[in-house]
Amino acid sequence: MGGGRGVAAGWGRRGVRGVGRVLAVWGVGSATLAVLAALLPGFRIEAAGGDSPTQIAVTAAIGAGAFGVLSALVWPLIVRALLLVPALVLGGLVFFLNGSLLLVAMRFTPDGRGEVTPATAVVIAAVMSATSSATSTALAVRDDAAYGRRLARLAGRRRRRAGDPPLPTGPGTVFLQLDGLGHDVLCDALAARPPVMPTLAAWLGHTHTLTPWRTDWSSQTGASQLAILHGSNEDVPAFRWYEKETGQVMVCNHPSSAAELERRAVARTGSPGLLADGGASRGNLFTGGAAQSALVMSVAAQRGKLSRSRSGYFAYFSDPAHAVRTAWSFAAEVLREIGEATAARARRERPRVGRGGLYPLVRAFATVVERDVAVAAVMGDMLAGRSAVYADLVAYDEVAHHSGPHGSDARKVLRRLDRSVRLIADTARYAPRPYRFVLLSDHGQSGGETFEAAYGVGLRELVRTGCGLAPGGRRARRKGGAEARTAARAALRRSERGRRAEDAECEGPPEEPVVLASGNLGLVAFPDIEGRATLEELSRRCPDLLPTLTAHPGIGFVLVRSAERGPVVLGAGGSRELATGRVEGADPLAVFGPHAAAAVLRADAFPHTADLMVNSRYDPATGQVHAFEHQVGSHGGLGGSQSHPFLLHPVELPLPAGELAGAEAVHALFRDWLAGPCAAALPRQTVPLAAAGSPQPAVPDRRRPAGAHHAE
Repeated sequence: MGGGRGVAAGWGRRGVRGVGRVLAVWGVGSATLAVLAALLPGFRIEAAGGDSPTQIAVTAAIGAGAFGVLSALVWPLIVRALLLVPALVLGGLVFFLNGSLLLVAMRFTPDGRGEVTPATAVVIAAVMSATSSATSTALAVRDDAAYGRRLARLAGRRRRRAGDPPLPTGPGTVFLQLDGLGHDVLCDALAARPPVMPTLAAWLGHTHTLTPWRTDWSSQTGASQLAILHGSNEDVPAFRWYEKETGQVMVCNHPSSAAELERRAVARTGSPGLLADGGASRGNLFTGGAAQSALVMSVAAQRGKLSRSRSGYFAYFSDPAHAVRTAWSFAAEVLREIGEATAARARRERPRVGRGGLYPLVRAFATVVERDVAVAAVMGDMLAGRSAVYADLVAYDEVAHHSGPHGSDARKVLRRLDRSVRLIADTARYAPRPYRFVLLSDHGQSGGETFEAAYGVGLRELVRTGCGLAPGGRRARRKGGAEARTAARAALRRSERGRRAEDAECEGPPEEPVVLASGNLGLVAFPDIEGRATLEELSRRCPDLLPTLTAHPGIGFVLVRSAERGPVVLGAGGSRELATGRVEGADPLAVFGPHAAAAVLRADAFPHTADLMVNSRYDPATGQVHAFEHQVGSHGGLGGSQSHPFLLHPVELPLPAGELAGAEAVHALFRDWLAGPCAAALPRQTVPLAAAGSPQPAVPDRRRPAGAHHAE
């Protein structure tokens, strides 16, 4: 009886608090409406002859109440009906749809007192959504249950029902990939005073351990993430490459290519992927075998309810307040990029690339829209109790490509990413199971002038000169921000520029070479030569090509297959036979470190390795390389920080002996962690993820609801 009365009293208190929050939000909305009516010339909420303050207050309350009800009931239906509309278009329609709801709400005011022009309605609706959201959030800060429900609404997840099967009691695992963040850059960010990333700094040495790992030769998201999620990156020689048997260019982040690469990896390994057992994939190139996928490129063309890549947008934009906030943040990010680019030009910073055109919009999409939607999806997965979640946050990688990996612009992005990590970590206290957090990057970035800016000639022109061809001919597009651009095109439901479409941009006589770039790694293919062209054949056909490339000061080495000597690495002062290790003259790979030869030899065995693989020069004194793309922070080949990403993991998760080398080794490690004995041994009453600031001892969360298990 006493227990029943206690439960009833608890429900009663929560009900009273809930009613109080609704009334407070309603009051703030009414006051906002009245103030805006007094300030804006195109808006009034009183009769033509004037009204008493009481009547104005009543009219404002009716208008605000109607707007609130319509936002709560009608908005999710509108977003669901418009789910097939391109995501960026939906984001742009947020203001106008919200304004339309306000126009309808004003019709409920008595005697036609609510008049507003459509343009003014857009402004009023945006302001009211922002103030209502801020008020609701502030009132819920001290109420765990209310805060948890708000997070659930943000993520768009249904509440569990009585008939649902019980959740496992073991901990779930959240893998957060901070795309492109090198181990050295992270160390600098954590060592700064105050730390650039205070949340991660608080974890380090307290609950988490930081270690570097080494990528394969192809140091880019496609190769690394395919191996991490599916266990194999065999035959992924670069971010983009030409396949002679089909005449197609494979591009890792294009939907058709990503789907094919995932299919090949699954066929090769016989395993569906790291996330096949109740996991979720968010914002990645590949699914990892997860049944729950959103914003995933390999399923971007599918239309299934759960696997549709764009379904994650509904989960976020179904809340009008958060949709408005993201839209405002998007606009602010565009202005921030314009300001930062202008300042960089005024300071005459070097190295520098052009950041005009559509790039400010592309950057804002990557750093705001993709981030907000992915974070919301991860939070929803945790509240739903999923066993493993893998999400890619691409903001740093996109900005560092254009501002440099150590630039102030990129550091500002790291601060905002740290807040996103903290928000996700805080969600764990409301989840139905404990969670542990693993942070990692898929590669780093190496800075430096572009090849063309440094030497006044591009790789394609250099290859054509060596082949005795006139300038012009086949070429692929040169655009910065390629990864974010493709994600934006998928969100806009634009046809992909890849494979056949990309191949069309390389049209020309079949005897002319196709030259592609993946960061500071260049690929040269001769379509009319069946199979892999040999050194001897290329020397007869283009006797000046290899001498032109190897003698150039911006070229570090060239990989070519010899019919007599096997795979050979050529440089300006010598050569190295990879099969025998025999070196003539200066070893072209010496400056790239002791593991370079093994990485290059492995890639040489791939069926689709290009006829020539060209790696730019690397300066160990400065750590700089020369990208063949339009980027001052690049990755894709060998040289510098790009090959050294990081892994930040809970201290109770063991590491193998020796160096963690290759993305496939990371996959094996993660599989062991998900299946190992520590999966059932995570303490439930500790706080393994400290809040931002100085490291603190693990303490119980005194604010958590009774009976809730958490890991903060």
